[in-house]
Amino acid sequence: MSDAIKHECGIALIRLLKPLEYYKEKYGTAFYGVNKMYLMMEKQHNRGQDGAGFASIKLNTNPGERYISRIRSVQQQPIQDVFSQINERVSKELSLHPEYINDVALQKKHIPYLGELLLGHVRYGTFGKNSAESVHPFLRQNNWMHRNLIVAGNFNMTNVKELFNNLVELGQHPKEYTDTITIMEKIGHFLDDAVSKIYKKLKNEGYNKNECSPLIAERLNVAKILKRAAKNWDGGYAMAGLLGHGDSFVLRDPAGIRPAYFYKDDEVVVVASERPVIQTVFNVEFKNVIELKPGHAIITKKSGEVSIKKILEPLERKACSFERIYFSRGSDAEIYKERKMLGKLLMPKVLEAIDNDTKNTVFSYIPNTAETSFYGMIETAEAYLNSKKTKAILRGKRSISAEKVTDILSERLRIEKIAIKDVKLRTFITEDSSRDDLVAHVYDITYGVIKPSDNLVIIDDSIVRGTTLKKSIIKMMDRLHPKKIIVISTAPQIRYPDCYGIDMANLESLIAFKATLALLKETDQYHIVEDVYKRCKEQVDINDKDVKNFVKEIYEPFTNEEISNKISELLSDDDVNAEVKIIFQTVENLNKACPKNLGDWYFTGNYPTLGGNRVVNKAFINFYEGNNERAY
Repeated sequence: MSDAIKHECGIALIRLLKPLEYYKEKYGTAFYGVNKMYLMMEKQHNRGQDGAGFASIKLNTNPGERYISRIRSVQQQPIQDVFSQINERVSKELSLHPEYINDVALQKKHIPYLGELLLGHVRYGTFGKNSAESVHPFLRQNNWMHRNLIVAGNFNMTNVKELFNNLVELGQHPKEYTDTITIMEKIGHFLDDAVSKIYKKLKNEGYNKNECSPLIAERLNVAKILKRAAKNWDGGYAMAGLLGHGDSFVLRDPAGIRPAYFYKDDEVVVVASERPVIQTVFNVEFKNVIELKPGHAIITKKSGEVSIKKILEPLERKACSFERIYFSRGSDAEIYKERKMLGKLLMPKVLEAIDNDTKNTVFSYIPNTAETSFYGMIETAEAYLNSKKTKAILRGKRSISAEKVTDILSERLRIEKIAIKDVKLRTFITEDSSRDDLVAHVYDITYGVIKPSDNLVIIDDSIVRGTTLKKSIIKMMDRLHPKKIIVISTAPQIRYPDCYGIDMANLESLIAFKATLALLKETDQYHIVEDVYKRCKEQVDINDKDVKNFVKEIYEPFTNEEISNKISELLSDDDVNAEVKIIFQTVENLNKACPKNLGDWYFTGNYPTLGGNRVVNKAFINFYEGNNERAY
């Protein structure tokens, strides 16, 4: 993605099903789980680089012994920082107490972070401040072991205000107005209630206070707690939680918006946001890593019993297609094929744009996430070229010379590495005029491979704001003096904000929205903007189930091609000499390439939850009124 957008989060949960001595004997260290967690978080660093956090719980500790550890960081390399601090603490304890080195029981008792239950999180901040206090996992502490709750998630809720007010109505006083605190306190409320009811029942059965504690752990119904807590959640989420006594869960939203995968054998239960993470770190086959069903939770009791429970009634599956286009690593077997198909399906439009002139066209991509789609596009272009060669030879029949056949067969696609991102370059000046000049040099270009008669085709995975294209990439490509610059987006036009975990919270920054506003002005239809504003305002106080997405009406007067052409115009300054054309994927082809992940609300405005329509209308109201605030 040429436009930098902050997005997503990644979760990783490990439950060791054997005593720590088992891992020491088999793998040479009792820190087997901690090591695996480090790898799982590093393999998901693409999902979040603002912060990282780690928490662990020791099972079966004695009163007075510390059994919960947590560490968080917002350093430049937060995962490295977290585990450097862990390593430093562990090394210090072992150097001060050599007797711990070969005694796992002493290690568990005295060394923090060593436990059977581990939770990791990598974060991009989309809600709240980017400080260590805002980094997951969040901890809700209590002297009752069962009431301690640790939560981390990949999520955004559209109805945080409603959920927050519900807590206040229950008599709580949440310490912060953030989605994570609100969700944690919601779960915590029903956890407290469940523990109290079980305790009361056990007392009536004749058990004393000390006898009650282990029985509460046995009887606690995590699925029931989650059903009560999540009843009114509206959003996309993969929510992970640890309970102080040793139960754990990961709950996925009913539409399957946010991803979650799990693996289980007789040694571990593992959950992560991406399948290849588990495959790589635990060396297991694709078929053995299972996708958690929408609306379901994987729950592991302290006893080690694992179950999959339906918590919420699944909705129509609308798994995020941006996961397939960009966010998830392309090493997933399914995602790799899907990205190649996204490139293949664009090729007919590309051939049309270059008048089928592959001989005078250079093909490239904007590193690095568009590379797989580039391969798909090239495969289709090569098939076209081979067909063209075959027809040329057959037309000549017997009269064609060997020299002519050689000439026909020698034509190859011209594939070059044109754009190279300077990953070390950072824009440290905030003044717009100075900063723009720095942005223009984020990419380096390869000179000497483009002729003035050439078309230059560059594939990108998505175009959100178009800022980097306009201020950097297109201008730099123009220095190569091509006849035509064609930028291809494997994603369709992004027309609507996201409210389920991607940081696209407003409308006015989206290049497709800007282009449509320009077209409305040019065609004397700008009154539609005011009409839509009035309709959005009329829906402010009505029930979510009755709210409609009126922002769709902004785009209705124009075809996809008309909006794409206007985007091409907006992204090309007067000082750009080459003709610029932007080609977008169609929604139909996106769904064809990614048939299992049909969440396309940012392209179509068809939000998978009721709260989505309220968010998009609020975003439009903010735009119209000039309010610089989030829509959720």
